[in-house]
Amino acid sequence: MSDVHVVILAAGMGTRLKSSKPKVLHPVVGAPMVEHVLRLAAALAPTSTTLVVGHQADAIRAYLRDRPELQFALQMPQNGTAHALQQAEPLLAGRHGTLVLLSGDVPLLRAETVRLLLDAHRSAGAAATVMTAVVERPYGYGRVIRTSGKIVGIVEERDASPAQRLGREINSGIYAFDLAPLFEALRTIATRNAQGEYYLTDLVAVYRRQRLPVETLIVEDAREVRGINTLGELSEVSAIMRQTKNAELMAAGVTIIDPVTTYIDAEVEIGPDTVIHPGVLIQGRSRIGSGCEIHANVRIANSVLADRVTVHDFCLLLDSEVGEGASVGPFAHLRAGSIIGQKAKIGNFVELKKTTFGPDSKANHLSYLGDATIGANVNIGAGTITCNYDGQWKHQTVIEDGAFIGSDSQLIAPVRVGKGAYVGAGSSITEDVPAGALGVGRGRQTNIMDWADRKRAAHKKT
Repeated sequence: MSDVHVVILAAGMGTRLKSSKPKVLHPVVGAPMVEHVLRLAAALAPTSTTLVVGHQADAIRAYLRDRPELQFALQMPQNGTAHALQQAEPLLAGRHGTLVLLSGDVPLLRAETVRLLLDAHRSAGAAATVMTAVVERPYGYGRVIRTSGKIVGIVEERDASPAQRLGREINSGIYAFDLAPLFEALRTIATRNAQGEYYLTDLVAVYRRQRLPVETLIVEDAREVRGINTLGELSEVSAIMRQTKNAELMAAGVTIIDPVTTYIDAEVEIGPDTVIHPGVLIQGRSRIGSGCEIHANVRIANSVLADRVTVHDFCLLLDSEVGEGASVGPFAHLRAGSIIGQKAKIGNFVELKKTTFGPDSKANHLSYLGDATIGANVNIGAGTITCNYDGQWKHQTVIEDGAFIGSDSQLIAPVRVGKGAYVGAGSSITEDVPAGALGVGRGRQTNIMDWADRKRAAHKKT
């Protein structure tokens, strides 16, 4: 099998998006649209992958700086799609095989479909194979022109006659090319068109004149080749991708009660028998185990939940881990670096930040636990605060196994509460509490007899 070289066009300005952000970095279901295209490219196991950049090239390169397998070609100025592909020639000099041309703004395309394109291209011995689609509304796309069933050209929307615009078979912008004749043929393309640009679509006519075979593959699901040029199209493509993701999860045994209001990013993994309630957003590379229940209006980002975890309503979990059988919420906030142990309970209005919370421990109400290490079987009373910040530095609080922290306590870090120790309710603890001891840090109560009666009497006189 011949080598495959992937080239992705990502040089355009995306003017219709009306955004300062590079077009291909706009997010689609949790990742920039170009990321979806790069995943597709990787699935083809190519010999090389080249990204043609132009507008805001530095920003795109910066985003992809950790991709050593990726090489870049610069198109400046942007003089059309044929000109864009020409910029990859120095990087592919001396190479052989098939070049697959993808577009950085077509994130719905599947690797299986591109493999069909490659198979059709190779079996026909074609110089070029064009992926096409039949659509109800072809506005904005180049029209495929056929004679006796064979492709003879592609006419861009602006250059098409009224009769040609009636055609519903459109050019997707996805191609397979034999590398051998490609770049020499590109140099013969002129700019006789409404845009004054070098159109890659003109290559079909060039190859026809050179008597080189050109074939097509009509994609079954036209949605796969939808490009993104406006924020409206971005929203529509995102909705399609979300629906596809939800359908895949439900087919694998995940219950999604209301798929329309459930937003799950493409890379999220969820085990069977998990139930997702309405209004849930699961982002990034989150992994949810089996038999979990995620209640309404929860956001989970880049977090790992083990099996049989329950997340109650209105919780926010960011970059955290939750152990098997644990319960979180409602109205809980797990900030980055929080690790919840097995069967632990994080309750109403409890916030954790960079805290390890041990198995079978409980913080049921209204607490802030930051920069803390909390052992197993610990009880955190309502209103407890770890005072971790001195205005300049963060400090650690350690609460060992079996400790009991009474309600409305402040633990002034750095401080340690020993194994099995108690902290009396309403205490401000500034020194370590030894194992098995009772720590009490509060003023002595004084009762002034008859004070209330005297106050009321004085008020009556006035």
